[in-house]
Amino acid sequence: MKPEITKEIEIEDLVRNYPASIKFLAEKNIKCIACGEPVWGSLEEAAREKGYTDEEVDAIVSELTTYMKGLTEN
Repeated sequence: MKPEITKEIEIEDLVRNYPASIKFLAEKNIKCIACGEPVWGSLEEAAREKGYTDEEVDAIVSELTTYMKGLTEN
């Protein structure tokens, strides 16, 4: 079973379990492993490095969850 997408999910776990998330993260300018730079830490930490606020991090998690559900339903 895949882990739930939360702001605490480790980037490595996110891209391993949800490979399509790479495109989404790149569009948000959030570094990820497949983007050529090894990144350790959570989705929240990676987003914070790009200056996202608490509210924006929560919105990213929500958007990413919706995005991934849309891909699996098609």
